[in-house]
Parts: sequence; C-alpha cells; structure tokens
Amino acid sequence: MPDTSVDDLKTAARHRVWDALQSEGAAPPDVHGHIPSFFGAEQAAERLAALDVWRAAAVIKANPDTAQLPVRIAAVNAGKLLFMAVPKLATPEPFYRLDPAAIDAPIEVLATSGGAAELAEKVGVDRMQPVDLIVCGSVAVNRAGVRVGKGAGYSDIEVALLAEAGLIGPATTIVTTVHDLQVVDDDLPETEHDFSVDVIVTPNEVITCGPPRRPAGIILDHLGPNQVANIPVLGAFKAGSR
Repeated sequence: MPDTSVDDLKTAARHRVWDALQSEGAAPPDVHGHIPSFFGAEQAAERLAALDVWRAAAVIKANPDTAQLPVRIAAVNAGKLLFMAVPKLATPEPFYRLDPAAIDAPIEVLATSGGAAELAEKVGVDRMQPVDLIVCGSVAVNRAGVRVGKGAGYSDIEVALLAEAGLIGPATTIVTTVHDLQVVDDDLPETEHDFSVDVIVTPNEVITCGPPRRPAGIILDHLGPNQVANIPVLGAFKAGSR
C-alpha cells in the first residue's frame, strides 16, 4: 500500500499549485481536485506539436482531461493514431481508439471525454498498437520529471498497463503539458509505481528532464481495494495473477 507520509507530501504539493493557479488567475475557479484546465493549454499544445518527438510519433496515448484536449485534437488532425484513456478507467476496455482514417465526427467533439464516450470505439490493451508518445496531465511537476497527479492514480495505472502489455519501452517518450506555475522547484516524492516525465511543455518553455523512471508493470501490492473494485481491468488482472 502507498506510504501515508508520501501521500501527505503529494497532497501538500497539489494544494500549493492549485492555490497558486487560483491566486494568479491562471485557471478556472474550480481547479481544486482536478488536473488543472490551465489558461494557455492551446499554446502548450502548439509548442509540443513543434517538437521532433511529436513529429516522429505515429501512435499517441493521452489522458482524457480538458487541459490536454488541444493536444488530442492536434494529434488526430496530424494523422496520428490516438488512444485516450476512459475516464477513471471505468470500463473493461479502458481506452478509446481515435483513428484519423475512420473518424466521421468533428474531432473537437470526439476528442472530449463526453464525445468519445458516445462516438469512439473502446479497446483493451490487447487491441492497441505500441505507443510512441504518452501525453499526461499533471498537477505539479519538477524539472527532474517527478510529477504529481490529482491523487486517484489513474495515470500511473494506465502507464503500468501499457508496460505490462509490452506496448511501451525505453524508446517511449512521456510528456506533460502544464502551466508555468505548475513547474515547481521543490523536491517531489516518488514511489515505485510512479512514472516520471521526459519532457515538460508549458505555454512558454520546453524542459527536458532527467533519466526516465517508470514501473515495469502493475505492482499488485500498491493497489488499493477501491482501485481493484472500481477499475474492471485491475480486478481481472489481480484475479488472473492468483
């Protein structure tokens, strides 16, 4: 199970960033408890799309949060195959497949969590292609690539599922797009199940981080009972591991 002191440190870091975004007017007023839908997300997506690692990627996996909607739209518009996590990984097939060659709905709608739920095909890892680039949301991140999400652990589980299935490896780049205020100078805590990011992209800056750190797969001892109960793919994974 996760270390309580680590959880407390992560919670404190989240609240510092949420408070800073609110006090500076850098995000909408309901930012607490969420991956921040920061102002400047479109500019960060444009900066990401100018990078060589983006241009070289044919298959991208992204989170479903509003902050990364401009990235998801840019991916499909660029002809990239996009896999988007189902919010809360709440279905047995926990990813949406957005294939530019098969889309017959406006991408601005399809790339939202609501639009994908209504219009996109759901797939499991057994029907996914190897992923070249992962785009994740963060609440806080430092220049060493240590990130803190909103606290539910979904992004960590998504990355672990892909690693477990052999769909990501050392050549897979992990990027986060954030507001400049979300890049902190503090040390941030890491656990064995956390992944680091290789690149941070803000509206004003691209930051290359330290050596990649990511789990080799699902760490059963780190799964809480609520995660196993509420995320179908984890329940199936744990049952199959007995």
